Amino acid sequence: MDRKKIIVMLTALMMAVGGYFYFDRAESAVEEPPSELKLSGNVDVREVSLAFRQSDRIAEIFVEEGDPVVEGQRLARLDSRELELQIARARTQIRAQEIVVRRLHNGTRPEDIAQYEAKVRAAQSDLADVEQHYRRIQDVYDETQGSAITREELTTARLQYNNRLAKVEEAQQALNLAVAGPRVEDIDEAEAQLQSLEDELARLEFLLTQYELIAPTNGVIRSRLLEVGDMASASAPVFKISLNDKKWVRAYVKETDLSRVFEGQAAQIFIDGMPGRALDGQIGYISSTAEFTPKTVQTDELRTSLLYEIRVYVVDAENILRLGMPATVRVALR
Repeated sequence: MDRKKIIVMLTALMMAVGGYFYFDRAESAVEEPPSELKLSGNVDVREVSLAFRQSDRIAEIFVEEGDPVVEGQRLARLDSRELELQIARARTQIRAQEIVVRRLHNGTRPEDIAQYEAKVRAAQSDLADVEQHYRRIQDVYDETQGSAITREELTTARLQYNNRLAKVEEAQQALNLAVAGPRVEDIDEAEAQLQSLEDELARLEFLLTQYELIAPTNGVIRSRLLEVGDMASASAPVFKISLNDKKWVRAYVKETDLSRVFEGQAAQIFIDGMPGRALDGQIGYISSTAEFTPKTVQTDELRTSLLYEIRVYVVDAENILRLGMPATVRVALR
């Protein structure tokens, strides 16, 4: 056998052996699906856009981008001078109305009643004088049958008498009202006015609390969107805060692997900056609709295909993960 035939036979043998191992491994791969799913994705975080409820000019800002904040911390303040003047005016009106209510509850003072009684006596004294004058004129008119006193003089005297009589009645009614004191309806009306003023003061004081922007939870200032002197409004956020609660990694699963992942399934997250350390997480969301491969997703095989979005939630107690950071997710398949 010559050298050429030997080379051909050895080549054929090597190809046969290689083909056997190739198909054997391929069959094994079909028979034994992978026990772990490796996905690539990016970190996402919850954010809150904070805006003032009231519209006014920003007076102070107390934090910068990147500052950690805690729940209840003051972040910024509006110019509240006009509102404070309104509150001062409301308090003055309340004090005045409280005096009115207190006076009505206390009733008429003895000194005031004595003054009304004096007015009644003075009116009665005037009435007595006028009545005496009227009676004398009336008697003269009757005796002389109108020759000594004219009818016009008699009429004038009668009008003066009736006028003084009306003044006595008026003074007596005023005395009766003073002795009786204020009506229940008057007291109720004054108290209702006082309550209305107090309600308005409470409203203004609540609005004053809205002139400060307070952190709703722990987090980090991610963006500072307005500055001192800018006009704030409910539609203009001042800050964006990244919250410190659960973060997640947004990744995508092929349709062929979709049946092997489920909500609550344990997963591990790895980042390039800490290659040997894993963060524990779990799958919390699986999309019900497929989409084309996003440009931000990098897989071993870059091709257009339908994928399903999943979110792997992770507790980042040390605040390691950052928005948009690339991450690798490893999921132990069932």
